[in-house]
Amino acid sequence: MTVATLKTTPERLLARDRRALARLITWAENAHPRFPGALREIYGHVGRARRLGVTGPPGVGKSTLCNGLVSCLRERGSEVGVLAVDPSSPFTGGALLGDRIRMESHTKDPGVFVRSMASRDSHGGLARAAVDACDVMDAFGFDELILETVGVGQAEYDIVSAADTVIVVLCPGAGDSVQAMKAGLLEVADVLVVNKNDAPGADRLVSDLEDAVALRRESRDGWTTPVVRSSAGRGLGLEDVLAAVEQQRTFLGSAGLAARRRKMRVAQVQRTVGELLVQALWSDGCRVEFIKTALASGRPPYDVADEMRDQIL
Repeated sequence: MTVATLKTTPERLLARDRRALARLITWAENAHPRFPGALREIYGHVGRARRLGVTGPPGVGKSTLCNGLVSCLRERGSEVGVLAVDPSSPFTGGALLGDRIRMESHTKDPGVFVRSMASRDSHGGLARAAVDACDVMDAFGFDELILETVGVGQAEYDIVSAADTVIVVLCPGAGDSVQAMKAGLLEVADVLVVNKNDAPGADRLVSDLEDAVALRRESRDGWTTPVVRSSAGRGLGLEDVLAAVEQQRTFLGSAGLAARRRKMRVAQVQRTVGELLVQALWSDGCRVEFIKTALASGRPPYDVADEMRDQIL
């Protein structure tokens, strides 16, 4: 049976039709009512791809590093899907989606798919539909998925519930390394990458990060986070980064990976339930009118909130 004879978008996706791939990601991004049903049809094919998250402050070279990692993975014969989340305008909701420009060299490669996604109202570094989009690319049949976050700096925690392995990228001269270390980025990092390793201050940053890792009382899953040097713009250190990723994956093993993915799904369900509840709560204008009336009577906001909670529950 050819792709042309298949009727539904999920069927075409499983037959590796790229137009169906793009359409389903768009459905996920726009919260299209047809997406949950489509995901139900393809969900049995989700779970095979390995998911690598790349995060860190703006300007450290995340996109350049991702571009280099894609090249290395392609040399190994892996097919790669890339989801790059770009910051949205707070006024129009639009985004430059510049990662497609940076990864232009891969656009004609049939073994690579690059999709940019606007962050919209997400404040944790990933677009709301990032996990859904990765599920679609996973079902399509990619071997490796790379998620690049928006780069909001110290709030890059959503990536933990979206990726099997998290790379945190830092570079010398991009801010106070001590501040970066105490901000929580070390808590999410499976691999720390000091990019632009040829820049002044790189040795000091590597030393500071190694000291910080050594001082941590508890590592995530018992794994000791390595600090890897790279100069992605020059193509240096990329294999070292992938070697560190492979070591972390070996350390996790199948049981550790399964545990991480269970946590990811729990977080996905919690997020979805929250969105559905918010939509259901405020679609009824009577509740807003109740709040206005209660506040106009002089009642404190928390008392009003407590009453609404009790009514709802």
